[in-house]
Amino acid sequence: MGIATDIILLVVAAFFGGLLMQRLGQPLVLGYIAAGVLLGPHTGGLTVSDTHQIELLAEIGVALLLFALGLEFSLKDLKPVKHVALIGTPIQILLTLALGFALGKAFGWDWKTSVWLGALISLSSTMVILKTLMSQGWLGTLSSRVMIGMLIVQDLAVVPLMVILPQLNDPAVGLPALGVAGVKAVVFLAAMILLGTRLLPRVLGYIARVGSRELFLLAITAIGLGVGYATHVVGLSFAFGAFVAGMVLSESDYGHQALSDIIPLRDLFGLLFFASVGMLLDPRFLLEHWRQVSVLVVAVSLGKGLIFAGLARVFRYGNVVPLAVGLGMFQIGEFAFVLARVGVSSGSIDEDMFSLVLSAAVVTMVLTPLVSGQTARLYGLKKRLFKHEPLETVNLPETGLRGHVVIAGAGRVGRLIAKTLLEMEQPFVVIELDQRRLEQLQAERFPTVYGDATHDLVLEAAELHHACLLVVTTPGIVTTEAIVEHARRLNSELEVVVRGSEQELVERLKDLGVSEIVSPELEASLEMTRQALLHLDLPATEIQRRTETMRAEAMPLPQNRPSSYLQLNQLRMAERAFELSWTKLETESGLVGSSIAASGVRSRTGASIVGVMRDGELLASPKPSYELCAGDLIAVIGDDAAHAAFRELVAAEVAQSPS
Repeated sequence: MGIATDIILLVVAAFFGGLLMQRLGQPLVLGYIAAGVLLGPHTGGLTVSDTHQIELLAEIGVALLLFALGLEFSLKDLKPVKHVALIGTPIQILLTLALGFALGKAFGWDWKTSVWLGALISLSSTMVILKTLMSQGWLGTLSSRVMIGMLIVQDLAVVPLMVILPQLNDPAVGLPALGVAGVKAVVFLAAMILLGTRLLPRVLGYIARVGSRELFLLAITAIGLGVGYATHVVGLSFAFGAFVAGMVLSESDYGHQALSDIIPLRDLFGLLFFASVGMLLDPRFLLEHWRQVSVLVVAVSLGKGLIFAGLARVFRYGNVVPLAVGLGMFQIGEFAFVLARVGVSSGSIDEDMFSLVLSAAVVTMVLTPLVSGQTARLYGLKKRLFKHEPLETVNLPETGLRGHVVIAGAGRVGRLIAKTLLEMEQPFVVIELDQRRLEQLQAERFPTVYGDATHDLVLEAAELHHACLLVVTTPGIVTTEAIVEHARRLNSELEVVVRGSEQELVERLKDLGVSEIVSPELEASLEMTRQALLHLDLPATEIQRRTETMRAEAMPLPQNRPSSYLQLNQLRMAERAFELSWTKLETESGLVGSSIAASGVRSRTGASIVGVMRDGELLASPKPSYELCAGDLIAVIGDDAAHAAFRELVAAEVAQSPS
């Protein structure tokens, strides 16, 4: 089967490698690289037959990685830390380039190879750092904001580095070529912005109106790879074009949908890329050069750590921030693999250097969670008594919170709940991890804690121990269960309402003492059932009985609902049982010309007239002396029997009237 067999072997091996890394708490990327090492030409045994074909497919993975990076790029993400990100990161890259150059010279390499080494080690790992921050509960702190801002700029720096570094092969020819490439890049970027902001949104709008998600996915893939190929034709980087296409699309109305659709495809081809990286790693090289690898790991870790910590201090970040940034961003990142592949393919670096950098990168990635986890301990040694860095909060009352509602998640559901509580002047606080939602919450003046609600640190910042109710609006089972477990440890008496749609979640959360589970899918299906049955003219009481039975069977939790809930349910049933109906009085009706009192509607039918529509004007609660006229629309309330009796009365009066 050739290439098909190779892909199958890689996907299966990468799955098991990723599964193992997940269990070990490491990034999945390491599992993909391990799969490539296992199936590569240097290990023997089961081997991929055509590594070159896999490398060609991996180029698509690089383009899709940068296309998705362009879709995710937003200047808004840099605003809170714009100075250290936009100014500090280029300084960090230059300082790390100097560090790499010095290391390369110490290894006896020429200046060109030393510059490449500096460029490769200057990039940190977005994947590893984000996973580490999430697992340690640091997302939402000022330290994490600084790291994420610098990572965004580092990722953007990959594109110019991919254009510039290959030109070092022949500086005399390379400098003019670099100038030409720069002019081409500027012209291409301007053309893409001009055409992309006008043409691409229209194309995607047309595709979206067609209603085919498959065609939409094909369209955004064609745009990303097609623009990349266009840049390749004019002599620029294929990956640069894909990045620009993503950046232009990110500003359109379809940017978020494009990103969500392209991520699975990006991850699949990204798997092939990282596996192809692993194929180039020779385990024998690692064993034979372990001293050199160790020296590189130690030098890079200490050097980059000091550079990051020093820059954080220069840009006036104090307390634990410099230490956290230094211990979090010292590793060599996954985009170094992208850059290194460019170096190998252009002949700028050899396989030995690639293996050296790759080995050091993998080691530093593995060390990151362990080293970063010592931040609190080391800061505690300095301060003797470590105190958590305060999370970013907005609009929290200075007097603190007591007897308030904690809302975990500020999507459409969470924001609607928050808006209702604000209007009713009920104290509450929202926990949200998404930066864009945080800005919306800040504009709406909602009390908010920025962070991950699955961590005690964040829940403590929301003063959960003083709260009366926790509302979890996040839809994921694992996230919901983690939030509830942490909340119960902090406040065992807390009432909890969660959002859930899967039956197994009910049984899991029963043991955690959840007060109520609300299923959006169930509520939507019940309301659609009501509407369907109402259009069949079935009795409202029967419809309500059946839908409540459906709810009880689907969501039996809990049995000990408070009396107020039961009262609310009875009021809802009463509201539906006494629905309002409208009946038009024909000219022949015997009720025409009679007052409401004289007609005896209430005594004869049990229905009550609560409104009359005449000549387009509504009269609510008409007096008993009000005289009914032909053409009136009469609103009555009552149970099903009363409605039926009133309709029969009107029909009988019409039948008895002389023709």
